[in-house]
Amino acid sequence: MTKRAYNFNAGPAALPLEVLQQAQEQLVDYASAGMSIMEMSHRSAIYEQMNEETQSLLRELFGIPSNYKVMFLQGGASTQFAMIPMNLLPAGKVGAYVATGSWADKALKEAKLFGETTVVASSEADKFNRIPDLSNVEIPSNAAYLHVTSNETIEGTQYKQFPVAGDIPLIGDMSSDILSRPVDVSQFGLIYAGAQKNLGPSGVTIVIAREDLVQESPKSIATMMRYDTHVKNNSLYNTPPSFSVYLVNLMLKWVQSRGGVAAMEQYNRDKTQLIYDTIDQSGGFYRGFADAGSRSAMNLTFRIHSEELEKQFVKESEANGFVGLKGHRSVGGLRASTYNAVPLESCKALAEFMVDFQKRNG
Repeated sequence: MTKRAYNFNAGPAALPLEVLQQAQEQLVDYASAGMSIMEMSHRSAIYEQMNEETQSLLRELFGIPSNYKVMFLQGGASTQFAMIPMNLLPAGKVGAYVATGSWADKALKEAKLFGETTVVASSEADKFNRIPDLSNVEIPSNAAYLHVTSNETIEGTQYKQFPVAGDIPLIGDMSSDILSRPVDVSQFGLIYAGAQKNLGPSGVTIVIAREDLVQESPKSIATMMRYDTHVKNNSLYNTPPSFSVYLVNLMLKWVQSRGGVAAMEQYNRDKTQLIYDTIDQSGGFYRGFADAGSRSAMNLTFRIHSEELEKQFVKESEANGFVGLKGHRSVGGLRASTYNAVPLESCKALAEFMVDFQKRNG
């Protein structure tokens, strides 16, 4: 194998080499079945066992209470933007949203198609460079739920603590930071996450929902868009994204082997500190986009004073084996995504490259 890239892609993102190698070994023959898991029926005992094991691993690692259901769905987090109001926003209720950036905005736009919505807090006035203060957030008494985006991949901001919603279900889009740190799942009514950043490849979306919220979906919506369809059929109502679920299984075992979610949190802090320290100690050559109190441990966004230098930075970084450092097309700048599977060595290499680039161009 040639040297692996320093992969800082925002998603689909880096996967651990050992997970990829295990999948490679089992690609043509899974569990001595004489076939790949991609070839076998999702009704088979082997697949059902893997499906159950994956749920159990997620429950154990993320501390999911017994009164919550775990679903493996398709359509990415973007489909959940619609499924949530379709299932949980009845007439006479309002969907409450916190506006923190691009992905929170997309969730809000979808909800508006299905019911009444309101924005209870926003950081738009600061170009979404921070998480708004939610200590005294006022949630309407007729709110069906309060929706937050735990980590904004484009702007590079992340909640350090979540709002207390009382009896109103708190819903969290955790697509870009699930399993990167411990979370009190019982604080939420529903958590959802596309797998392609911290949990595995694209193709499967994790939904963790309190039982009472998903027991009975409105009968007026399509069968595939009903949460109760997937709960009652253990995520096997239709053909699941079997290979993606299998890779989530391997990823969960990898997190477990690394000491669990708390150990991953410390590892992620060690990695990101290397890059944030380089930014902060650059004398203004590099400027972090996110407010210091809202900085993400998953997506590090920064700028250089000249767009020409930013383009040169990207070009030179690619020549040196770095991938994915160009900022999102909607905001520009630079971004390093340091999800669970990004090695510490990659972050060290990036910090060294940044220091060298500044010496040559500062």
